[in-house]
Amino acid sequence: MTLDATLSRIDADLPAALDRLMALLRIPSISTDPAFAADVDRAADWLVADLQGMGVAAEKHPTPGHPMVVGHVEGDGPHVLFYGHYDVQPVDPLDLWHRDPFDPAIEETPRGRVIRGRGTADDKGQLMTFLEACRAWQAVHGQMPCRITFFFEGEEESGSPSLLPYLEAHKDRLKADLALICDTGLFESRAPAIITQLRGLLGEEITLTGPDKDLHSGMYGGAAINPIRVLTRILGNLHDDQGRIQVPQFYDGVPEVAPEIRAQWEALKFDAAGFLGDVDLSHPAGEQDRSALEMIWSRPTAEINGIVGGYTGDGFKTVLPSRASAKVSFRLVGTQDPLAIRENFRAWVTAQLPEDVTATFSGHGASPAGQMATDHPAFEQARRALGAEWGVEAAFTGCGGSIPVAGYFKSVLGMDSLLVGWGKDDDQIHSPNEKYDLDSFHKGIRSWARILDAIR
Repeated sequence: MTLDATLSRIDADLPAALDRLMALLRIPSISTDPAFAADVDRAADWLVADLQGMGVAAEKHPTPGHPMVVGHVEGDGPHVLFYGHYDVQPVDPLDLWHRDPFDPAIEETPRGRVIRGRGTADDKGQLMTFLEACRAWQAVHGQMPCRITFFFEGEEESGSPSLLPYLEAHKDRLKADLALICDTGLFESRAPAIITQLRGLLGEEITLTGPDKDLHSGMYGGAAINPIRVLTRILGNLHDDQGRIQVPQFYDGVPEVAPEIRAQWEALKFDAAGFLGDVDLSHPAGEQDRSALEMIWSRPTAEINGIVGGYTGDGFKTVLPSRASAKVSFRLVGTQDPLAIRENFRAWVTAQLPEDVTATFSGHGASPAGQMATDHPAFEQARRALGAEWGVEAAFTGCGGSIPVAGYFKSVLGMDSLLVGWGKDDDQIHSPNEKYDLDSFHKGIRSWARILDAIR
């Protein structure tokens, strides 16, 4: 039977697919709030039952936190693992929602029909696009397109504390040829994209201490060292006039973008002026010899996220503070070593301290970047399949943020991840009135059917 038969089945079954999605969306599976623990558990049960209804051997696995859902189906061809998460963000502030966040509905908007409710785009709607593609395939062909492991997490929105231990304890059961992840979006809400570069993340908190107490600036100003002055001088040295980061060996392991990938990015015709203009800015502030898209996707960063010191309340207090602190984060690319950068950054700060000032440091996470092996044939096959569905050439893109699960799949299970998704920039994930375009849900299902057909 042809792919066309599967796509026709998806089209005909869309009302039933929406009913199933609505049922899952009605479950308030807020993982970060203990008051909703039973609901998170109920969502896991719902998914187990749905998988079992398709003939998948599925189970709910307890963890110290919320359960994992794991299902297996045998088949010919490659073995893929599909990952999604069924937990959702809290809904506060509730008064900003236009309807009950757990009473989902189809709404007409000036830009088309949308599914409104918490979890529609992040990540229940996306997760269900894959399940519905598999359901349609099985209905038409009598079996799944290939060997599939289904892996659904219930703690993604609360930091995934159980994920890494679970992966390490179940390596043999979860390892596959390739992971499929549906928790991303379209490029500028219009073009399909396969994310192949994920930036890592390193956080550092610095505290500088000078005098043993806050001092009167009239009595001690000029004679006593001011930790805020020292801190701001050091942080001001973090970048040179061209935007390059001055920590020694910082750029070790930073690769250049391959020419064929750069050509795909240029074909996207990214509007840098519009991107910055949306937040009332006009000029890229990073490395001056790099495009804005390169800065976001393929270049490392050092950003000062917060500074505290002295008196910051109402009015004025002429104090010379004892301490000053700052939070600095680094987005990492390529093979940059977060632990080496941490060591080099601390040494760089310490070397700039004057007499009578000491520094203490506190680390906050240290995850490396992820780089997918796009020479795996599934990547190009999927790219062509997406272009056929959306009518726009798909591209291998980067991601400015971090998706830790893809890194864990690489480091623990030794497999690359094919990250695609159908979200749009205005989906308002994590915010009131979250939505998922009906077209994204429908075409997302069709896209997965095309991808599975291409890679099997």
